[in-house]
Amino acid sequence: MLIRIPAVLTPEEVAHCRAVLDAAAWTDGRVTAGAQSALTKNNLQAPEDSAPARELGELILGRLGRNETFVSAGLPLRVFPPLFNRYDEGMSFGAHVDNTIRFSGPVRFRTDLSATLFLSDPGEYDGGELVIMDTYGEQAVKLPAGDMVLYPASSVHKVQPVTRGSRWASFFWAQSMVADDGRRALLYQMDRAIQDLGRQVGLGDPSVVSLTGAYHNLLRMWGQT
Repeated sequence: MLIRIPAVLTPEEVAHCRAVLDAAAWTDGRVTAGAQSALTKNNLQAPEDSAPARELGELILGRLGRNETFVSAGLPLRVFPPLFNRYDEGMSFGAHVDNTIRFSGPVRFRTDLSATLFLSDPGEYDGGELVIMDTYGEQAVKLPAGDMVLYPASSVHKVQPVTRGSRWASFFWAQSMVADDGRRALLYQMDRAIQDLGRQVGLGDPSVVSLTGAYHNLLRMWGQT
């Protein structure tokens, strides 16, 4: 399930992120790559323990906690602290799958979901599309600054070479309460249907109450906390 989440950050917040990162130190992006990914990864990354990364990561986590689409689609249990990367001209990241387990200090995360939050507008660079391979083929993603894409971390994906300009983004992973992508997609579809029906007939309508109960019982059955 690939979900586009618009306007996670406002234009003002994007501008703030860019200003902070513009003054930050950058290092080789392979520091967070696994053995296979490191063979095809060519980008720059703000050190994850740096003050800019921590400040902007807290901003993004705060916005995600209030984002209904992210909460509904991801059912997040833990969110890995956001990281920040850039692809200058000639840089790319070949086809790879994200590591299953990530560490944040002593805490281990299972990476059920991958996320890319774009910090550059499409007109600022050529190339640089995030290409995600799923059961429907390849899907190329290049979103406005402030928008985010959420997709299964089990997906093979790549970043196409940047041929002009520079592509900046935040990327991170989430461990979901529901590990299985198919079950998570079903719950998201149910939640959207419940919200749509509730707007039409009212949340207190017996049909809406019944569907809401079914949703929560499925979450009890499948969820892990």
